[in-house]
Amino acid sequence: MKLMGFDIGGTKCAVSLGTAEKGGARVISRREIATPGHWQDALNALFALADELLAGERPDACGFSCGGPLDAEKGLVLSPPNLPGWDRVPLTALAKERFGVPCFLENDANACALAEWRWGAGRGSRNMVFLTFGTGLGAGLILDGRLVRGANGNAGEAGHVRLSPFGPAGYGKEGSFEGFCSGGGLAQLAVTLGKRAVQRGVTPAYFAGSWDAVTAKDAAQAALEGDETALAVFGLCGEKLGEGLSLLTDILNPETIVIGSVFARCEGLLRPAMERAMRRECLPASLAAVRVLPARLGDAIGDYAALCAAEYGLADNLSP
Repeated sequence: MKLMGFDIGGTKCAVSLGTAEKGGARVISRREIATPGHWQDALNALFALADELLAGERPDACGFSCGGPLDAEKGLVLSPPNLPGWDRVPLTALAKERFGVPCFLENDANACALAEWRWGAGRGSRNMVFLTFGTGLGAGLILDGRLVRGANGNAGEAGHVRLSPFGPAGYGKEGSFEGFCSGGGLAQLAVTLGKRAVQRGVTPAYFAGSWDAVTAKDAAQAALEGDETALAVFGLCGEKLGEGLSLLTDILNPETIVIGSVFARCEGLLRPAMERAMRRECLPASLAAVRVLPARLGDAIGDYAALCAAEYGLADNLSP
């Protein structure tokens, strides 16, 4: 099966040509561009690149992975905050008109969940939760072997769950799961705990003269080098990650939870506190049934996510 995937982001977009077979998927070729200012310019550029990759051939389906809000069923992008001006853009209708094949749209967290479920760390699972743990904390849910979108596409907004009355802000809410467990949240934790350390006369290794310049990457490097404050930052993040995962484990009872980005790179810093919290919070039977794994598709996950949106959409529409 030959598939065309479009990964649309606020900073960059990519188009990938790939194949999907029973044993897995493969990206044959891809192109990447900086996201143009207007959606029509973006689609014109992406469709032209797709024509180059196809070289006169025709794919079996096209898939789009894009940040929400969106209407997956109607194929509409509905003004995502990172894509100003993309208001009710009919992605799938325009692509179908251009390429003459079935076209499908998924929000990026759902598309990544599908890719990790079909071709990555969640392969073989029937019930899986995927968490992005990148700039923010998005989630995708695979339950009883199917993607769950919810009443209006908002199923799995785990980042909005409040874990504490106070704490770093994420998803517009202080103390939220995203506030504690995201790249931006880690930077906030590093600043808060860093200022507390300075008041005790200890300057964290990741502080280079400006709190505004502190990043999650800086804190991670300092933690790997043994800095006490940085280790405390990741310990707190890991504990809150475990608390959030405990809610998902007890409510959804998955056998696999796959976590991307920051967790995949910093698993050793986060897992000990995460597992302590899960042992404390989870129902024992549910905890015994679940595995928490780093995402396997790495930096290529955006490409595979877009291809999987096409593959799953085609299979879903052909099934009884």
